[in-house]
Amino acid sequence: MESLEDKIGYKFRNSLLLAEALTHPSLAYETQRPHFDNQRLEFLGDAVLQLALTDHLYQLFPGFTEGDLTKLRARLVSKDALFHFAGQIDLGTFVMLGRGEEASGGRTRASTLADAFEALLGAIYLDGGFEVARDVVLKVTSDELDKITTKPEEKNPKGCLQEALQSIFPESPVYQLVSEEGPDHDKSFVVEVHWQGKVLAQGGGRNKKQAEAAAANQALKDKSWKK
Repeated sequence: MESLEDKIGYKFRNSLLLAEALTHPSLAYETQRPHFDNQRLEFLGDAVLQLALTDHLYQLFPGFTEGDLTKLRARLVSKDALFHFAGQIDLGTFVMLGRGEEASGGRTRASTLADAFEALLGAIYLDGGFEVARDVVLKVTSDELDKITTKPEEKNPKGCLQEALQSIFPESPVYQLVSEEGPDHDKSFVVEVHWQGKVLAQGGGRNKKQAEAAAANQALKDKSWKK
């Protein structure tokens, strides 16, 4: 399983947790080990995923309502999204299936891989704690978070800010990187948004796009150009 651990950037201390997360109920049934499958870990991992993404979106979009945030999170926790995340780490290669499930295409079945992805997060949480699990969640979902940051379905923070400002004066806001800290696998960025020589707001994120969106959101919330 070392290849999978390399892909997620986490080394398990208790390898049995990883084995449990990757054991489909069909194999547990065939081997007469009904209590050793990934269903309980899937239940736990779903909660870990929800909390990690809820916290991140809450911090990233301070100007969004509960409804806005719920819609954004739904894009990241749908079965289709989980299937996509599982594919990014080639999870189907590692899932252990019963012979019947294997023969019927279970290794590429969306529901099987989505469940295994959640179970994997549950196992990471038990093995290393929430902060470690959160880091894995944010790493695997980073591409989709970038898409949401730059163009949410409901609101595009940078676009909304530019529209608001250009309705006053035809000049676009400028985003400037203030700081970049941390190791390569866990960087944090801080960006300021400027307009007409004035700093409107500052925002942070795990990459520059997220930091720029956070700054735009904060500017929309503060409306400091009116002061």
